[in-house]
Amino acid sequence: MAALAREDGARGQEQGRRGCEHYDRGCLLKAPCCDKLYTCRLCHDNKEDHQLDRFKVKEVQCVNCEKIQHAQKFCEECSTLFGEYYCSICHLFDKDKKQYHCESCGICRIGPKEDFFHCLKCNLCLAINLQGNHKCIENVSRQNCPICLEDIHTSRVVAHVLPCGHLLHRGYRCPLCMHSALDMSRYWRQLDDEIAQTPMPSEYQNMTVDILCNDCNGRSTVQFHILGMKCNICDSYNTAQAGGCRISLDQQ
Repeated sequence: MAALAREDGARGQEQGRRGCEHYDRGCLLKAPCCDKLYTCRLCHDNKEDHQLDRFKVKEVQCVNCEKIQHAQKFCEECSTLFGEYYCSICHLFDKDKKQYHCESCGICRIGPKEDFFHCLKCNLCLAINLQGNHKCIENVSRQNCPICLEDIHTSRVVAHVLPCGHLLHRGYRCPLCMHSALDMSRYWRQLDDEIAQTPMPSEYQNMTVDILCNDCNGRSTVQFHILGMKCNICDSYNTAQAGGCRISLDQQ
């Protein structure tokens, strides 16, 4: 799986750092929605019953002299640095992580910028090694992760581009198309060994079943086994039963 560029975000809370558990910064944001002061939009959203619109932030408060002022990189009163990186569009203040603002994504991403490109069809920033080497799905990030249900486009958690083109935060199988998300060949070989060492009871040994492979979309008829049914076409165990079990007539 290959990573896409994630939104600039969380870091572990470190002793001696300014800011909050999410960002290292020397100011508080004045929320335009409720006029309350919070270190970041995430801290605001965790406490309030509404969300802070990052793009509407106009004022910040210096953590040193407490002067409220227009959002900017340095305090106009005491020259405190609010953030090594500052985006005047997202109003993002943080330590330098090689961030860049992507106009097409509409938000800041963690770079370096030269390591990523914006795919116009997928409508998100992807690792440069995927340029011309991935399956495009229109606006693929403008949805929630099908497993954790977090918004993928603005998530601070690294998502991955699966071979099927869908995005996922974690998991070994895409829940949208059911294709394997990883190279599972090593696990399939282990399953071969387990099945060889686990014979079915005699009443099931001549039983066959029709299966549909989620990886190659092929259909085949195989011997039933409780541990898994292997596709005869691509050797994947990522299969689903497509019919009832039956006794093989030529083995009765």
